[in-house]
Amino acid sequence: MEKSHLKGLALMSTSLFILAGCGGIGKMNKYVQNIKYTVDPNPLIVQGDSVAVNINGNFPGKYFYKKAQVELTPTLVYTGGETPYKTAYFQGEGAAGNNTVIPYATGKSFSYAHKVAYTPSMKESELMVKILGKQGKDGKKQKEFTPVKIADGVITTPYLVVSDDKVLLAKDAFQRVTDHSFDATINYLVNSSVVRPGELNDADVKAMLAFVKANAKNANIAYKNVSVDSWASPEGELSKNENLADERAKSARGAVKNPLVSQKIAAAKDDAFYALAPHGEDWNGFKTAMQASTTVPDKELVLRVLEMYPDLTKREEEIKNMAATYKEIAEQILPQLRRSEVKLNYQRIGKTDARLTEMSRTTPDSLNVEELLFAATLTNDLNEQLRIYKETERVHPSDNRGANNVGYVYMLQNKLDEAEAQFTKANSIKDNPVSTNNLGVVARLKGDRKKASELFAKATAAGPEVKYNQGIIDIQNGNYSSANSNFGSTKSVNAALSKLLGGDAAGAQSILDGATDKDTATGHYLAAIIAARQSNCAGAASSLGLAIQKDGSLREKALKDLEFRNCKGSLGL
Repeated sequence: MEKSHLKGLALMSTSLFILAGCGGIGKMNKYVQNIKYTVDPNPLIVQGDSVAVNINGNFPGKYFYKKAQVELTPTLVYTGGETPYKTAYFQGEGAAGNNTVIPYATGKSFSYAHKVAYTPSMKESELMVKILGKQGKDGKKQKEFTPVKIADGVITTPYLVVSDDKVLLAKDAFQRVTDHSFDATINYLVNSSVVRPGELNDADVKAMLAFVKANAKNANIAYKNVSVDSWASPEGELSKNENLADERAKSARGAVKNPLVSQKIAAAKDDAFYALAPHGEDWNGFKTAMQASTTVPDKELVLRVLEMYPDLTKREEEIKNMAATYKEIAEQILPQLRRSEVKLNYQRIGKTDARLTEMSRTTPDSLNVEELLFAATLTNDLNEQLRIYKETERVHPSDNRGANNVGYVYMLQNKLDEAEAQFTKANSIKDNPVSTNNLGVVARLKGDRKKASELFAKATAAGPEVKYNQGIIDIQNGNYSSANSNFGSTKSVNAALSKLLGGDAAGAQSILDGATDKDTATGHYLAAIIAARQSNCAGAASSLGLAIQKDGSLREKALKDLEFRNCKGSLGL
């Protein structure tokens, strides 16, 4: 009896030993640390408002119980909650199901990738692997394994992006000094350079002289010169025509010089004030007049015949013969070629800055749109700029620039809704890339990045600022190569940030060194991160000190920022 009892105990012990040797979910939990994980990136980092994770794992040999099933869930755990990634399913060789089979003897590697939406709570978190083990019929026996930490999370460096969107002002085309001219033509009789009195009574000459008389004492009119171009008709002898053109230039100068001098235009006394250009025979003018004529019969034939004579003397003779044959040539074509074209060149000198400023207050209705738009640029007072742009919008309602620029000032005053209404109004007056860009900025600031990108795509003609604005969205969307392309050669905190996020810390440093906005709290904090990524802890500490001087709250951020995990003892915080 005693021997039989002892034999039974021995058999029971052997059974328990065999069960333990074959394993089970309890034993799998006991050795859960033997599962190997490689995580990329580690620490995790937010990109495009998501936190992505890539895991390469390995179940070792003689670990995975043949009849077990495992539900593996990477989970971000943080104060106050957790966020699970998708679950991966595995099973042993003898388990029922359609999951990834892990051989007991050899084990097996696996790959995993997923992402979750970022929330601010994740800034201080850990990536844990949670496993639920199952065995038995229908997996009724379940056990939660001890969670295993496999990575830290989450780096939030992309959120250093600066909202320095480029809102565009519609520019004025104001020119204080503008060039103008009066044109007049003096015609001559054949073979004559005498200016007939009747020519000076023609409307164009009279208008020119009347303008000079009316503005003789106008300080805003500056006379530059008089140019005289003279020709002879091409039916006479070449040498005579060249001399005739020269004489006509001189006679035309004399015809206008006396009236100018009499009006006390000082420069008109000097012959250097007159630029004479005698051109000889006007063969090109003859061809043009012939082609334009509606009365000369066979004009195309006449021109073809004349062009058959390369010898100018012979061609002149033929023109003379044709003029005798065709009355229209003699009476309509040739007379208009015997001429001097007189151009009085002058400048209008616009209102002074002080005068424009005064008139924008007292008589804005008397200023043209360019003057009003320019007047607004003469002050740095936003309220005064707004007043002038509103006057521009009132006085010149058909010009979209006034409405746009009212919106521009509203943006500087952080009146987003009012600005949006103005940009929309400007586009309703005339669809234009400047206002479209500005609407894109509004859309981004209101959180609609998709709409903003669509608007920027329509606004590229407004200038390189549009690409810069798209670059900001690219950072937010996690498209760092696109951001680098859109920032181009711009040196700014954002351009340096996109370069860093793309993996080029040295390139980011080069950009930041030349950035105009580097001496800001964000600029110095970014410089500290760049230094830390290059294992320059002394540089990180120095830049952090400057950042904290400008924004004391950054000290607490730096203490928890995983960017500085390798410099913890060197930051002096």
